[in-house]
Amino acid sequence: MRIAVCYEKETGNIFGHFGRTQFFQIYDVQDKTVIKSEIMDTNGQGHGALVAILSQQHVDVLLCGGIGAGAKTALADEGIQLFGGCTGEADQAVREYLARNVQDVSCDHHEGSCAHEEGTCRHGCHHA
Repeated sequence: MRIAVCYEKETGNIFGHFGRTQFFQIYDVQDKTVIKSEIMDTNGQGHGALVAILSQQHVDVLLCGGIGAGAKTALADEGIQLFGGCTGEADQAVREYLARNVQDVSCDHHEGSCAHEEGTCRHGCHHA
């Protein structure tokens, strides 16, 4: 399995918006254990090109902050599972995903995915 995270290189945190991410941290996972990770430069490309990069890298799962509806659709078309609304340190988010503690908190509002608290986002959406 391959997991990609929108990556903020200076801090090691998840970058806040998929379409503007300059780096992905890509994790190779075997038996729920990270066996390798690498930072990939996106060359500042837009969301369409970013989805193509993830597909070419055979990514199965994307963890990211905000993401728009067009990018969500493109990821789904490529069979990449999306977990939006993630924040904090990238390595920790991957560990939580592997422990199954990450939930998809994306919503369909114009701002894309959003921060949530107790199952609701700032727009009042409820997420399973």
